[in-house]
Amino acid sequence: MTFSKVPVRSALLSGLLGLPLLGFAQSSPNTITTAVPILTISPDSRSAALGEAGVAISPDANSAYYNAGKLGFAPNKYSVSTSYTPWLGTITDDMGLAHLSGYAKIGERSAISASLMYFDLGQIQYRDQNNVEGPTVNPKEYAFSVAYGQRLSENFGVGVAARYIRSNLTVSGLDSKPGNAAAVDLGAYYNKDIAIGAADYNMAFGAAITNIGNKITYTNPEQADFLPTTLKLGTAFTRELDAFNKITITADVAKLLVPSPYYEEGPIPTDPVEREARRKRIDDENQSRRGKTPVNGALGSFSDAPGGFQEELREINISAGAEYVYNDLLMARVGYFYENPVKGDRNYLSFGLGVRYQVFGVDGAYLVPNSKNNPLAQTIRVSLHFNFNKLDQAFGDGTDTPVN
Repeated sequence: MTFSKVPVRSALLSGLLGLPLLGFAQSSPNTITTAVPILTISPDSRSAALGEAGVAISPDANSAYYNAGKLGFAPNKYSVSTSYTPWLGTITDDMGLAHLSGYAKIGERSAISASLMYFDLGQIQYRDQNNVEGPTVNPKEYAFSVAYGQRLSENFGVGVAARYIRSNLTVSGLDSKPGNAAAVDLGAYYNKDIAIGAADYNMAFGAAITNIGNKITYTNPEQADFLPTTLKLGTAFTRELDAFNKITITADVAKLLVPSPYYEEGPIPTDPVEREARRKRIDDENQSRRGKTPVNGALGSFSDAPGGFQEELREINISAGAEYVYNDLLMARVGYFYENPVKGDRNYLSFGLGVRYQVFGVDGAYLVPNSKNNPLAQTIRVSLHFNFNKLDQAFGDGTDTPVN
């Protein structure tokens, strides 16, 4: 059977998925696109409920995804978390993002971590240009990561993560193959307890650069796509209201370190010659930007937006949230995520609840988008936690000293 010969990358990333860039990007020519955009989505429910903020919040089993520098401050000897996020839940029930992550302390000041992110796009029936049924495919992507974090002082730690990425969006009959890539993350984390008057506070700051790696290709190596290399900066401010209650306010900013798409504002020329010249100029410039190395693309990403510095600011996403904790047992969370309307227009509120009891914990999150296009709308995301160092406390004689 003959299949439509549209560009394979576009066919796979939008035709197969049924929406541009997995439902994030809108039709604006300003929107930055990358390969494997699922790597930019918070995989766990805690940060999902905080508007995807996670760079500077207190460490847990999912810390390495946001900032490997937090691992040296991990509070438990062993911790494991598993999460599931339905995808396009209002349309289908066979798409979802699964995540398994955990860490182990290897001394008081360091820890190692491993995680697996798996994105299943479900069964997709492919059709040719004449709407004739083709093969049924099951695209999927996954990323396996290992990380190490070291606390260099009482208040400061650094970490590094390595990641293998495989994106299998191939379709029988099209000239495509699975994409493979390797990437690293770098992270730093600082926190300090302070007293202001009679109140106790904790101030935390985090910074991370994630998914620094080679470009990925599904067809021609000359058409390779950038990974979503991202710079993240975050802070978290926690106040202990009393012996049982505390609240954390957190905020992150994030920017993709890949070339901005080139475009020209103004009406399209009516003269065919001028129109073609304009089209070729835009295509040539975008081809030149796609041809940059990851390093050159990252370095130039702070000054290559066609709209200048003002547009560079529009490329910064903001995540903010608040977490209330009662007696280290019950949690309530709220958050907000903002992306500029011409850069993708992901804007939504998020809410979540959590509970911790002995070795077990569970978190849930719910997203309220500003539009119907968000693939996570009207879905409940769930994470489970297991903190194994507390087994003796739960089932033994209770003589072990708790780890806060």
